[in-house]
Amino acid sequence: MTAELALGLPAVVLALVVVLLVGAAAVAQVRCTDAARAAARAAALGEDHATVVAIATDLAGEEAQVAVSESGGWLTVIVTRPLSTGWLGGSMLTARAEVSIPAEPGDP
Repeated sequence: MTAELALGLPAVVLALVVVLLVGAAAVAQVRCTDAARAAARAAALGEDHATVVAIATDLAGEEAQVAVSESGGWLTVIVTRPLSTGWLGGSMLTARAEVSIPAEPGDP
């Protein structure tokens, strides 16, 4: 029984680590998507660049990077955020979301 436990326990721990990493990646992706959507909507309504970045950073986290661009009446917001891998090492994984939305007509 002890030999089986000694051989099986590392596999169980590895499976648990993988599940936790997938869960963390999913949460980071959802946060980036929500942040990009909210920031794009604010940009389309005429908010200034600093406000748009503040909205995205507030939703995605302080470590998020936000890029806002406009082309042909469309506003695009890209939010990237490194995935915290904790004791496994550096941030090898990155969550990224991109949302494009037409600018609202009228004065900002």
